[in-house]
Amino acid sequence: MAGHSKWAGIKHKKAIVDAKRGKLFTKLGRHITVAAKEGGGDVTGNPALALAVQKAKDASMPKDNIQRAIDKGTGAGADAANYENVMYEGYGPGGVALLVEALTDNRNRTGSEVRHTFSKYGGSLGEPGSVAYLFDKKGVVVVDGDKHGEDDLMVAVDAGAEDIQEEDGTFEVLADPSDLTAVREALDAAGVAYERAEIVYRPQVRTPVDEETAEKLAKLLDTLDDNDDVGDVHANFDVDDDVLERVFG
Repeated sequence: MAGHSKWAGIKHKKAIVDAKRGKLFTKLGRHITVAAKEGGGDVTGNPALALAVQKAKDASMPKDNIQRAIDKGTGAGADAANYENVMYEGYGPGGVALLVEALTDNRNRTGSEVRHTFSKYGGSLGEPGSVAYLFDKKGVVVVDGDKHGEDDLMVAVDAGAEDIQEEDGTFEVLADPSDLTAVREALDAAGVAYERAEIVYRPQVRTPVDEETAEKLAKLLDTLDDNDDVGDVHANFDVDDDVLERVFG
């Protein structure tokens, strides 16, 4: 059965495609704006902003776009943005638990759209706390096992990483979210090339689904992802590798 890292990899590849269409830049810009609003526009003194800017750079977002997003958050040259973080929780087809991270300037609009999407594709939106307990919030750095061995990653442990897991030739370096920047910088200093560094919600348990359910779930996830207010979606489904590639790839 496919684990968390493989689906995360598929989402990452889709995000790159979205970036080429300009779609992802809007979402990345919002994350930068909110981070700058909450912690200031200095990247060196604001770990959340540093992570948001790094993700934008990884997606080849232009420097001017990044700076405008920072300025919007700090109010420099523009009114400070009114975006806020909202988490929606619910269940999709097959009882799969879903966490939906959103950045919105209108809770009523976004909540209504997310609820409608859940209902349309066989899911149901739940109350706060109904699903979150099934996930652990972690900082994750993904490293290609063909380029580096586990010994190369020990510097991350010295920097605060909690664990190193391997699956299908890919290493995941896990850390508390507050330690992610230090872990990433330690890997950078050691010359370890990584595919991505991000904060995710990792499922504690996974719900097996068959291909028919996976197809329904894919439609729900794709529609949520198409919503400009939705930043990321986390799910605890488990499915055979070939179905994962065919349905979600």
